[in-house]
Amino acid sequence: MASGEVKKKLSGKTKAAIIAISLGTESAAAVFKNLKEDEIEQIIVEISRIGSVEPETSEVVLQQFYDLCLAQKYITEGGMEYAKEVLEKAFGAQDAHAIIDKITSSLKIRAFDFIRKIEPQYLLGFLQNEHPQTIALILSYARVDQAAQIIAMLPREKQLDVTERMATLDRTSPETIRDVEKSLEKKLSTVFTDQFMEAGGVSNVAEILNHVDRGTEKYISEELFKKNQPLAEEIRKRMFVFEDIISLDAFSIQRVLSDVDTKDLMIALKGSNQEVKDIIYENMSTRVRDTIKEDIEFLRGIRVRDVDEAQQRVVDIVRKLEESGEITIQRGGLEDEFI
Repeated sequence: MASGEVKKKLSGKTKAAIIAISLGTESAAAVFKNLKEDEIEQIIVEISRIGSVEPETSEVVLQQFYDLCLAQKYITEGGMEYAKEVLEKAFGAQDAHAIIDKITSSLKIRAFDFIRKIEPQYLLGFLQNEHPQTIALILSYARVDQAAQIIAMLPREKQLDVTERMATLDRTSPETIRDVEKSLEKKLSTVFTDQFMEAGGVSNVAEILNHVDRGTEKYISEELFKKNQPLAEEIRKRMFVFEDIISLDAFSIQRVLSDVDTKDLMIALKGSNQEVKDIIYENMSTRVRDTIKEDIEFLRGIRVRDVDEAQQRVVDIVRKLEESGEITIQRGGLEDEFI
């Protein structure tokens, strides 16, 4: 398998399993001592799943791992800019950027790692009276589901402020992160790091808004659009909401409909625009379409909240199918190439 194919086809867990296999039992066991139980479990499961590994594939994965270790060494010795300069000379700008992105992503997980195990309701108690900038920074390092629940529980005006601040966060210095961590030190554990780390950003906010309830997502999106239209549009490009069903191809829509509960579909369509209804109806058989249209006509007393929740369940199915690779969602106006 060529290097480019390995990058595209193998997940991070698979690569970790291949490295563990290549190290041998004793060396792998020594590495496992420095990992968390759930990480070890995932790697062991992956090792049992993949069985044997082709020598060519193992060689490519080990080379990638070596490159990452080398990059980490450069960062530790000379900082991010020094590492970038050296890596660009060694591998070219594109590969150097990819390597540094992987490292900063792993650093992001390490920062504020202690909050990732805290229940959202409990964490909210520590955050709700903090400055929106502080909340934005901390939520940028929280689990996506944590951040989504906490944002949904914040007052409306603070939801918008925190979301905007998260979307405009870029890189945060270790000094700033330490200051924020120390403010929670008396009540919670703290994690330190010596490098610059990526926090927040448009993609992070888009992922979080994809996980909040439909009402919260609509409010933040609409209000942020009024306040900062370019930023709102940039976030929107990275999200998938119910109305985006019109962007799916016929096969994907039919695949989604096969998993959607009929009652949810009727309630979701009851509150949707005509364009969405038309595209859904086009991908149904005549008999099913006529039946659903008739049933929708008799639906009464449907609350906006009911519509939002039903549409959210449809969107959850879309995202689940995308994650499993069964359908593809076009984002940001860019079209993927297929072969």
